[in-house]
Amino acid sequence: MSKIQRPIILASKSPRRSQLLREAGFDFTVQTFDVDESFPAEMPPEEVAPWLAQRKAVAAAHLIQAEEIILAADSVVILDGKIYNKPADYQEAFNMIRALSGRQHTVVTGVCLLSKEKEKVFAGLTQVWFSELSDDEIDYYIRTCEPFDKAGSYGAQDWIGHCKITRMEGTFQNVMGLPVDLVYAALKDF
Repeated sequence: MSKIQRPIILASKSPRRSQLLREAGFDFTVQTFDVDESFPAEMPPEEVAPWLAQRKAVAAAHLIQAEEIILAADSVVILDGKIYNKPADYQEAFNMIRALSGRQHTVVTGVCLLSKEKEKVFAGLTQVWFSELSDDEIDYYIRTCEPFDKAGSYGAQDWIGHCKITRMEGTFQNVMGLPVDLVYAALKDF
């Protein structure tokens, strides 16, 4: 691996993004900020995640000293043109997974890399197919894995991913929350 020499600041609370970066051999520190994750209602669903990633990066821009690069990301699940964000409670999680059951949906993870001299915003896109889930399986999954911090109410690395994802077009890492392949390629250009 060609090592990325510049310091990276991950502006994300996601333990999965930290895990993916660590496993890929990146050196980074984590700094997080609360950012309003609302977006314009008329915005096309595929543009929401990159737009939110850019907002998060800009909120952390004051951390850039000299060589630092801010890395911010946001993931959304899209089904039938509707965005499925993080569920507020058990019932919302149940309804989301019920809607995804037996269907194909899209996971978009937007990324923003920001330094003093450059900004790059991009997105990874993965198509995901679920097999049918019974109400008992959905209940089991929510009670066991508590997917309340995950877009679409599921984690591809959890039970649902192991037992109910039947196919993917795009990367598994993107569904987990970070298109590491695209991040690596973009960082090499910084």
